Amino acid sequence: MLILLGAFAVMPILVPWLVGRIGARAFFVTALLPLAAFAQAAIQTPAVMAGEIPYETYAWIPALGIDLSMRMDTLGWVMALIVTGVGALVMLYCRWYFRPSAGSGTGKTGSGTGKTGSGTPDGVCQFAAVLLAFAGAMYGLVLTDDIVVLVMFWEVTSVLSYLLIGYYHRRGASRRAALQALLVTTLGGLVMLIGVVLMVVEAGTSSLSAILAEAPTGPVVDAALILILVGALSKSAIFPFHFWLPGAMAAPTPVSAYLHAAAMVKAGIYLIARLAPVFAVAPTWRPIVVSLGVFTMLLGGWQALRETDLKRILAFGTVSQLGLLAVVLGFGTQDAALAGLALLIGHALFKSSLFLVVGVIDRQLSTRDIRELSGVARQAPVLTVFSGIAVASMIGIIPTIGFVAKEGALTALLYEATHGSVWGIVAFSGVVLGSVLTAAYGLRFLWGAFATKRDAVGSRLPDTEWPDPPIGFLSAPVVLSGLTVVAGIAASWLDEALAPYAETAPASTPGVPAPEHAAHLALWHGFEPALWISLLTIAAGVGVFAYTRRAAIDRILPFGAGEIYNATLRGVARLSVFTTSLTQRGSLPVYVGTIFLVFVAAEGTVLIAGDEWRAEFEAYQTPAQLLVAPLMIVAGVIATRARKRYTGVVLVSVTGLGMVVLFATSGAPDLALTQILVETVTLVAFALVLRRIPSRLGEHNASVAPIARAVLGIAVGLTMAVVALVATGARTDPSIATQWTELAYELGHGKNVVNVALVDLRGWDTMGELSVLIVAATGVASLVFVTHRADTLSSLTAPLPRVASRTRRPLVETEDGVRPQTADLSHRPRAWLVGGQRVRPENRSIMLEVIVRILFHTIIVVSLFVLFAGHNLPGGGFAGGLVAGMALVMRYVAGGRYELGAAAPTDAGRLLGVGMTIAVSCAIVPLLFGAPPLKSAFVEVELEAIGHIEFVTSTIFDIGVYLVVIGLVLDVLRSLGAEVDRQTQELRSARAGAGAA
Repeated sequence: MLILLGAFAVMPILVPWLVGRIGARAFFVTALLPLAAFAQAAIQTPAVMAGEIPYETYAWIPALGIDLSMRMDTLGWVMALIVTGVGALVMLYCRWYFRPSAGSGTGKTGSGTGKTGSGTPDGVCQFAAVLLAFAGAMYGLVLTDDIVVLVMFWEVTSVLSYLLIGYYHRRGASRRAALQALLVTTLGGLVMLIGVVLMVVEAGTSSLSAILAEAPTGPVVDAALILILVGALSKSAIFPFHFWLPGAMAAPTPVSAYLHAAAMVKAGIYLIARLAPVFAVAPTWRPIVVSLGVFTMLLGGWQALRETDLKRILAFGTVSQLGLLAVVLGFGTQDAALAGLALLIGHALFKSSLFLVVGVIDRQLSTRDIRELSGVARQAPVLTVFSGIAVASMIGIIPTIGFVAKEGALTALLYEATHGSVWGIVAFSGVVLGSVLTAAYGLRFLWGAFATKRDAVGSRLPDTEWPDPPIGFLSAPVVLSGLTVVAGIAASWLDEALAPYAETAPASTPGVPAPEHAAHLALWHGFEPALWISLLTIAAGVGVFAYTRRAAIDRILPFGAGEIYNATLRGVARLSVFTTSLTQRGSLPVYVGTIFLVFVAAEGTVLIAGDEWRAEFEAYQTPAQLLVAPLMIVAGVIATRARKRYTGVVLVSVTGLGMVVLFATSGAPDLALTQILVETVTLVAFALVLRRIPSRLGEHNASVAPIARAVLGIAVGLTMAVVALVATGARTDPSIATQWTELAYELGHGKNVVNVALVDLRGWDTMGELSVLIVAATGVASLVFVTHRADTLSSLTAPLPRVASRTRRPLVETEDGVRPQTADLSHRPRAWLVGGQRVRPENRSIMLEVIVRILFHTIIVVSLFVLFAGHNLPGGGFAGGLVAGMALVMRYVAGGRYELGAAAPTDAGRLLGVGMTIAVSCAIVPLLFGAPPLKSAFVEVELEAIGHIEFVTSTIFDIGVYLVVIGLVLDVLRSLGAEVDRQTQELRSARAGAGAA
């Protein structure tokens, strides 16, 4: 099972390539994996029926007690067969559903953007991969024995379903439906996660089987069950979360057949079925599950009778059936559990078959509207017959599995109702009324899809022309429909196979005597009350259907949950606009002042209300502080009085350079190196920005309230000083800092304590800092780039064209436009700094270009040395990246924006992405070997030619840091430098053109 789960994780990566090579035929290959999983589950049938539960486990996160454990008991076995069997048939069905339409450039099912090279509609590569990955996630969800891992699979299915529902991504309806499904199911999953955490803490284990065996009770468990039920009900589209499922019909039909009939919506039902035998006795269980299930059953069935789209009829019918499953499986008695599991199997078969039938009709006729369909039955007899069988199973007509399950459910609930169980009465009444509606909308589906219609005056409508579909296209719905009959005939065998699950539940609800004889699944029990009740519901359903054909019916509720959802989204949007307009005033002093005020108030309150202060004060630690500190103070004070922006920036940089001296004289050369590099890059960034704003302060926006600013600044300084004094004397235990050197070498195998801490001991902090850097780079780029942030400069730095004649001087592009080249370079080697030839002569510096020519590659080599030597010497990925960034700054200063494009002919976003991917991989890969995230490995090799070599895998993490820092510097240079240059040149050209005009 674990091997199959791993295959489900790996194979989707290869599917897009396979679809690109052989087109829709790749679905034959993708179906092999779920088919193999189905075969493996089928092979385990004797063991499961004998009570020998197959179990496999792998310690995934030992520190948290989380295991990748797979346990195939009766319920897991049934769900695994459904998920893999129906999944394999749906993938085979996709082979014909996504076939190119004859004479069409895109096909009915395409995303509207043409075809791939193999003739397959665009987007199928991703669709096939995501569908296979979803099958794997569902396979893991129904078999895992760890409830925390179950939540992980749960959320994975939500994300993958978002991609599948939004397949037609160019359609607004598809995008909205996908987002709606994602929000509802993901938020429900987050609520469920809280419940799972409470349950795990209360039970002391994350093993699902152990939790069920222990059966904890108490108010915390009751609260946990409510939260878990929120997740289950939202996943299975139970009221008030039912509205996302009909909206999800915007997805391709194979998605509806799989996700919304056999897989995703069954996840919540599975969880209810898993917990009900033990926790149905909880005081909160039946009031929630039974009441909401009954209401959902009636609401969905009633709405199905109002629809004219075949797919939406089935969608609301599915909502109704899910309510039925929640009631029967969630009731929590032996007889109900046995009937509910049979009903689960039947629903997966007949509802998947009907959805696939709708896909055939839609694919062949390009419509699902029952008002446009007429006379299809005579032209498609096979499709009609097997659709009728599926509807018969849904209604509960012998000899289908639907009849067997429905009779069992009515018998179980009738017993509870007649013996005084209040929730038995509610459940029985709801199931009877729901069965009436099921028969009605089942007949409506058959009539709407296949019957010959008549107009208002009674005249027969012309038959809809029916092109015969490929035989393979009909195979999946025919097989699924036929299996409903096979399962009904094999009811006695199913009774034996499903009995172990039913036996885990109590015989009856509290206060109700146990039945004298446990119920059994059988095709014929005789003329029992359940049979007559079933016949009455069918007859009543026929009457309801006949009535709804002639008269429109109103909705049950004056407003729908979907309308509440949309109103909620609108409310959130309006609230966000109001909050933004209230807090985001566009004034940086207001923002910073607010932060400082909160800081002073919060820290001041804590200091005043705290215990006695224990401060340790020393005048200085090194003589350098006596010299540097006054200079930093003076520079800071003068900066507040500066009248030019650049002067203020330089004075502020003095404080940073002073920190360099303090670090260097305090035994922290690594910090000193990093600080001076950061100060240099920051100064360059400021210089780039200052080019576009007035040089003098206060020309447009004069500083206001200088006294208030001064008071606030003094308050912040005093508060921070007091905090520092108090913090130094607050320690009561010996500092761990004395052990850092030893820990760095023993755990991180490095002598540079700072670097080892960053990439090994405290790697999670660095991971967060990398994320901040990427967000900062993206933010800067988004503020400057208007339409896109792709680099186009590298394509402009191609060698200048050579000319055949010396008399003709080539033209070059400069900041003033196109002009003749100042010298004939046709027989000279191309200049090394090609961008310099595009800069105006008065802005060029030959000396600077020569220096950059000499130093650039040397600096890059130095940056690599600083990167790899940083584990034992001052340096590391951050410092090395800044050194490489300074080399790029030199190229930009010497040759302008074109030179920057030539120096780094790649997009900064790629560097940021690759660097972050490497860093994240260093956190994930150790998990595959049972180690904690970011756990480093140490390798020692003795080579005769080279000597002793030591390598620590945390160096790979440092490489990711190196690339992210380079990407950040490059993004800043491209945004604040090259892009600003381009905009300035365009503005100058526009003004020149306007002046000439």
